Amino acid sequence: MELNSNLLKAMLPASTEANRLKYLPYLNKYMKEYGIISEKQVSAFIAQVGHESTDFSVVVENLNYSVSRLLQVFPKYFTAATAAQYANNPQKIANRVYANRMGNGDEASGNGYKYRGRGLIQITGKANYALLSDATKLDFINKPELLEQPKYAVMSACWYWKNAGLNKIAG
Repeated sequence: MELNSNLLKAMLPASTEANRLKYLPYLNKYMKEYGIISEKQVSAFIAQVGHESTDFSVVVENLNYSVSRLLQVFPKYFTAATAAQYANNPQKIANRVYANRMGNGDEASGNGYKYRGRGLIQITGKANYALLSDATKLDFINKPELLEQPKYAVMSACWYWKNAGLNKIAG
């Protein structure tokens, strides 16, 4: 199934034409390459990446939370006392909530922020960046910001989708 700007607009009406056009050639290339080809697969994939990227407008995870929001979203990691020390500091928040999981080191390693969600599907964690690097032979470990570029934002989403077996679920 080949996408065009009008079809993308029908699927993601809040998306801008500039963003649709920025991602469209890569969507058509990499969806085909990664086997996202049936109408159901394409629809499910676009719905998911549209949600993850806020209609193609965000390709880097926003971790700028207030005290109250930290307590709502990450109650496992923050108390009322600690939330005040982290509020509105995305780097500190990422390093705390992603510490010692998904292949990341401890909070002091900085891995949480370095390997925060990026791309249209928000690849997160050093382990996922490493898997993506191995699969594509591109160095996302040392250059994680590559996932902010449209080509790699789409490619990583398609890789993740296929790698997670989501085409089978989508139908």
